[in-house]
Amino acid sequence: MAESNDNWYKITKLKYYLYVIQENISVVHPVYTNDPLNLYLLLGDDTALLIDTGCGLSPLRPIVDKLKGERKLIVLNSHTHWDHVFGNEQFEEVYVHENEAFTVSRPYDLSYSKEIFGEHYANRNFSIPPAKIIKKLRDGDSFDLGKIMVRVIHAPGHSSGSICLLTNTGELFTSDVAYYGDQFLPRRRFFPIVLDTLSKLMQICEEHESLELYPSHRQTPCDKSLLIDLYSGISNIEKLWDTRQKNELFNAYYVQDEKFRYYIM
Repeated sequence: MAESNDNWYKITKLKYYLYVIQENISVVHPVYTNDPLNLYLLLGDDTALLIDTGCGLSPLRPIVDKLKGERKLIVLNSHTHWDHVFGNEQFEEVYVHENEAFTVSRPYDLSYSKEIFGEHYANRNFSIPPAKIIKKLRDGDSFDLGKIMVRVIHAPGHSSGSICLLTNTGELFTSDVAYYGDQFLPRRRFFPIVLDTLSKLMQICEEHESLELYPSHRQTPCDKSLLIDLYSGISNIEKLWDTRQKNELFNAYYVQDEKFRYYIM
């Protein structure tokens, strides 16, 4: 694995066609413990695909342009939480699932949480501009990058428009749907949606042996045991519910086990 660093990003060449570009979101506020954030760049023969645009605190476009060379560029948001979309303004056009397209089609308002975002985004008046063009994705959409095919999998639960990406080269990009670290979950009555998504991803792993999982936070790559561990942990939250504690910054309860801490939003 070839690695390089600039003042903000750590850039690692995982395969001859795959880079991970990492940044630490704890810099924004220490309440965010899921370092690093993993942005991925896939290089096909003709086209490059950038998965997520990060926190927007340092120029990402020059790094991507250098790595992709003369290839065309597709930019995609795995979902629209702040740490995945604040660099959208650096790109002309961004794809996002249709359920969340409206969120990033207008300036992203951070004024609701100045306590968290104040130090880094006050000079932008707590407003992050969108990309100029937002294009909608649906389950089953695909991209041909030139020998690398990428299929969109709608994976609701973490958010209504969360997606994962499956390649013909053996990668499953799980975004924030599955990673080792603090989990941000919907209210308990929506857990069946989360579990259905994890079941779908586990089935994909059964159908495609030796898939490598590439999450958007912390350890990368992982294997299918990540999905099994997370499914088991979320299924057990009800038994841990009496141990819950309150996080005031997130205005959410959390419980934890040996592998995860679960924030129920």
